[in-house]
Amino acid sequence: MKISIILPAKNEAEGLRRTLPGLAAVLPGAEVIVVDDGSTDDTAAVAQSFGARVLTSPYSMGNGAAIKRGARAATGEVLVFMDADGQHDPAHIPRLLGRLDQGFDMVVGARDGDGQASVGRGLANKLYNRLASWMTGHRVLDLTSGFRVVRANRFREFLHLLPNGFSYPTTSTMAFFRSAYPVGYEAIRVDKRVGKASHIRPLKDGIRFLLIIFKIATLYSPLKLFAPVGVGFFLLGAGYYSYTFATEGRFTNMSALLLSASVIIFLIGLISEQITSLTYRRDT
Repeated sequence: MKISIILPAKNEAEGLRRTLPGLAAVLPGAEVIVVDDGSTDDTAAVAQSFGARVLTSPYSMGNGAAIKRGARAATGEVLVFMDADGQHDPAHIPRLLGRLDQGFDMVVGARDGDGQASVGRGLANKLYNRLASWMTGHRVLDLTSGFRVVRANRFREFLHLLPNGFSYPTTSTMAFFRSAYPVGYEAIRVDKRVGKASHIRPLKDGIRFLLIIFKIATLYSPLKLFAPVGVGFFLLGAGYYSYTFATEGRFTNMSALLLSASVIIFLIGLISEQITSLTYRRDT
């Protein structure tokens, strides 16, 4: 079974100096692809010096775009995705690969609480995991981990769904669940990243948080999100109507608005559900 290891990298020369020797020691026969996402440092030169295959972008297109480029270029039957910043230990790869033999099509390295970048992101990831678990009906231990192994033919089915930004792990995980491809989790340790640490940006990260929440819902089953919201509006409208009828003996405009909104939201959920089904349809 040929293995291709894909590392998206933007200004990660120092991280690659630690990661690439470890990969060579653990999987000496694997194809290593470093996707240089418009770096301004020596990322490409360092990768080449360690014998990696380098795909260079003239400008930064995003982490997801680098993942897609690497997946298209890889020749292995199994793809390994990991960060190039030194956080992921190559020694964990054999454990993840071993889970594929148990029938899984994707195995994700699940971080513990100490592996989160910050308390805020740790709490956000816990919420993502709970929401994804509710949507899929399966326990999701780490929805946003970038350390994972997948069967190449399965993963390439969803390249058109992957964003160019930073939510490719969420998208790919939900796509696998939606298509009934088994997803497994393996507990891993995450080391401190090499180089400049990331910082919380309240506005940008907050917007990204909300977008990921909606992406989780729309990628799997939109009706599971829209139906409860629609029911909530219906109960609110019916309750308000009962109150105004009892106190004023009339049906108010607000009651009509709330009840109408409940119907509209539910119908939008039905339409979204059909669109999602078409998205995952494959002609055989």
